[in-house]
Amino acid sequence: MRASPGNLSPAAKVAAGATAVVAVLYVIGVIVFNVLFASHQTTQSDYYLGTRLTATATNPALLTQSAAAAASGATADDVDADSAPVFLWLVTPAGTVTEHSPGAPGLPAGLLAAHPPHDGLAFTAGLSRTGAFRLRLARDGGDWLIAGQSRAGDAHTARLLLYAEVIAGPFLLLAMFFGSLVVGLRALAPVEQSRRRQLEFTADASHELRTPLSVIRAEADVALSSPRDAAQYRDALTRIQGESGRLRQLVDDMLWLARFDSRPPPPGDEPVDLVTLAQACADRFRAVGPAVTADTGAGPTLISAPPDWIDRLAGVLMDNACRYAGPDGQVRIGVRAQGNRVSLTVEDSGPGIPTEDRPRLFDRFHRATEHGSGAGLGLAIGDSIVRSTGGRWQVGDSPLGGALMTVSWRHAQPHRPSAPRFSASGVSGAGA
Repeated sequence: MRASPGNLSPAAKVAAGATAVVAVLYVIGVIVFNVLFASHQTTQSDYYLGTRLTATATNPALLTQSAAAAASGATADDVDADSAPVFLWLVTPAGTVTEHSPGAPGLPAGLLAAHPPHDGLAFTAGLSRTGAFRLRLARDGGDWLIAGQSRAGDAHTARLLLYAEVIAGPFLLLAMFFGSLVVGLRALAPVEQSRRRQLEFTADASHELRTPLSVIRAEADVALSSPRDAAQYRDALTRIQGESGRLRQLVDDMLWLARFDSRPPPPGDEPVDLVTLAQACADRFRAVGPAVTADTGAGPTLISAPPDWIDRLAGVLMDNACRYAGPDGQVRIGVRAQGNRVSLTVEDSGPGIPTEDRPRLFDRFHRATEHGSGAGLGLAIGDSIVRSTGGRWQVGDSPLGGALMTVSWRHAQPHRPSAPRFSASGVSGAGA
């Protein structure tokens, strides 16, 4: 997908905004998660220390065992506490240590004074060179039994978690930025395409409107520049009338497309007989100049679509074919049924449509050849009708020597209660 500078900047701004929001949420989430994780570790440590105090109160001999020996005899409930040994101290109310586990670090002076003791008290304190310890107290007669466990393992785990979060954060934000950028570019692509088409349409419409207006202005200026006879005034007014008609047709086509683009009207689908339509359209265009023939079957060939839309589509195709075929050319309109699909075909003996021009054939204000005087909106209107009615285009070369335009639809079954009807509006589209 190629991104143009026009839609890259808004998409980048949206992606940057989304990334900033995710960054804030990520930091908040990391802080909350780390706090909850630390609280969980502390709760587990307090629970384990509580079980050790209960066990020691029941079996005072554990006080003189080494922390490693006590850990080896831990129960299944103590599996979360085997990362660090638990030391025990027996302390008098005055803060004097009377007994302790072998190898236990010394308690700081004034520990009980700094933390007024009560049964079940748990807190964290620094024990000289050994670092932070989680301590929990339990009353043992007139003394206090203290169980302690180093927090070095928990601190190491917390640091590893923080490092992982810090390293993963930038990658997550980069992925979020580029993901949002891609999504934004894809979302803005139709908007940018629509804006670009609108600008092109406005520029082309201005150019097409300027031509008849310039002709009208020039004819009026010439007619008014000096006195003339009635015949000369009539010639000037005739030319002005012709340009006014072309201008009105152009404005009507532009208005139809604008209304269709802004809010396509819901089609009032009815059974339309393409055979009847093709024959009526051929009769209508026989007076234009070329030799028009209709190649249709005998029985009705039905599709489900708005009759006036299909009539306008046929008028567009026939108008183009007659214009490019010329007064001495040939135009043929036909209807064929193949399987569950039926097709409407219009072909002519004109110059045809070059293969390289066919991809842009339905662009607005695009002309396939230099022949003809249309504004290039007819096939754009026809394409809107075909797409809205579920039809399919096929553009090729006609045996007559010119272009072959085919539109196919799904065959519609006739309704039993009423006969299919077709309303011929007599509207012909502007040339492509």
